[in-house]
Amino acid sequence: MPTGDAAPPPFLARTLSRLFGLEPDEALPVAGGALLFFLLFTGYFMLRPVRETMGIAGGVDNLQWLFTATFVATLAAMPLFGWLAGRVARRRILPWVYGFFAANLLAFAAAIGHRPDDVWVARTFYVWLSVFNMIAISLAWSVLVDLFPTAQAKRTFALMAAGASLGGLTGPLLGVALVGPIGHAGLLVLAAVLLLAAIAQAMALQRWRDHNPVAAADLAHDAASRSTRLGGNPFAGATTVLRSPYLLGIAVFVLLLASVTTFLYFEQARLVEATFPDRADQTRVFGTIDTIVQSLAILSQLFITGRIARKLGIGVLLVAVPLVVMCGFLWLAFAPTFAVLAVVMIVRRAGEYGFVRPGREMLYTVVSPEAKYKGKNFIDTVVYRGGDAVSAWSKTLVDMLASQPAIAALVGAALALAWAMTGGGLARAQRKLEA
Repeated sequence: MPTGDAAPPPFLARTLSRLFGLEPDEALPVAGGALLFFLLFTGYFMLRPVRETMGIAGGVDNLQWLFTATFVATLAAMPLFGWLAGRVARRRILPWVYGFFAANLLAFAAAIGHRPDDVWVARTFYVWLSVFNMIAISLAWSVLVDLFPTAQAKRTFALMAAGASLGGLTGPLLGVALVGPIGHAGLLVLAAVLLLAAIAQAMALQRWRDHNPVAAADLAHDAASRSTRLGGNPFAGATTVLRSPYLLGIAVFVLLLASVTTFLYFEQARLVEATFPDRADQTRVFGTIDTIVQSLAILSQLFITGRIARKLGIGVLLVAVPLVVMCGFLWLAFAPTFAVLAVVMIVRRAGEYGFVRPGREMLYTVVSPEAKYKGKNFIDTVVYRGGDAVSAWSKTLVDMLASQPAIAALVGAALALAWAMTGGGLARAQRKLEA
């Protein structure tokens, strides 16, 4: 959806304002941001079941190695991203990165089409997609926190994130429907096309902000400022985080999020392999879970999250889900079955998309442009994937030392409690910086 000077009809603007709590002139950019996420997430979630199937094809007992390889690949990618981010205008970082990723998808499509049963192609694709999704999603949010100040973010971010959930709902359905007719390689080509369309939408959002400046004195969102280079060295993302206690707090929050996610992910892989031995059934199960998650997330993003952020503050978004997940881990400790695990996974993921992710992104609206791009991307990729790798080996060690799955669930509950406490502290810090 193009975004420019045009505004929606007055009746539509008033309706959206009443229904979603928007200002009359915010309907168009919200639709544009939602479309950006829809395109990105449709392509990614169309490929996500393929990734999970390829991960199992490489052996569930080898998942910790795939997580470690993903972390190493992320470390290698970060200096390249930092180099690019320092040398092109802020408004052009996303087109360059997404264009490169689209070319990668076409190359993988050719490799998978030529050697569909090659386990090393499967493992390489698993690692690549795990790096791609972190960088691509983080970069889309970087653009939005660069375009919208905190006050607008509280009204608009959850609604924009609904586009991600709608894409997360559409993607698995497309994957299940098309994997038979066009195969895995065809899905990759289609994902590349969607990624190129996301570039066009991100550029349209930049043009909208050019024509609708926040305020004359707001240099952070000024068109001239967004057309300049960030500068700095390729490792500036890490140094920016290390110099800021606030960013370090966000890094700890993300680290705990990754640890909780990994503990649940390993249990999911173990129980799915035991319950559904056929690979096609595994892909359908993963796709079904994704569909349920995104359906719940989109409802909360449209009608709940924004109201909570405006009336109760960001802290509720960052604390509520970790506390619920803690209770889920305790439940799993006493009933370690696939049905219970599926409920906990769905609640955790729907809560993350609907509440935690919008709240987490609002934290970045009060930091510098360099922190919004380089520091944020370092946290969302290196820190997150580092948490994945460390917690993957920790989960393996816990399973080796304790034969009872309940032990791992209790460790997960403790991590979720620490996650909630960190979220509460960050919300207080954000309020001080905003003031």
